[in-house]
Amino acid sequence: MAKTDTCELIPTSAELEEIIRTKDRLFVLFYASWCPFSRMFLPVYVEHAESSDPCYRRILVDTDDDLIEKYKIEVYPTVLFFQQGRLVRRLDGTYHVGLNKNQLTDFVVRCPS
Repeated sequence: MAKTDTCELIPTSAELEEIIRTKDRLFVLFYASWCPFSRMFLPVYVEHAESSDPCYRRILVDTDDDLIEKYKIEVYPTVLFFQQGRLVRRLDGTYHVGLNKNQLTDFVVRCPS
């Protein structure tokens, strides 16, 4: 499966909300194109998604202040886990550090299946 199929980029907040409503389990990476920590973490997230079930998506939040506010995104990157349409867990990056592979793996293991 191609990377784009495995970890599809969600183009709009409306499409994000639709995907959240329709997926039983969903991991979403919120990231910014200008953030060096997002750029470093994106390949890690995509690689993890390729080796897992197909419930991984990503969304650029460079200019979507409403989405940032709704999900209280304060640090990039941040991964949110939704189950049956509800936000269940979150993995916020550390300011000036970001996230790493081990943090993502631990987070995914702790999310309900």
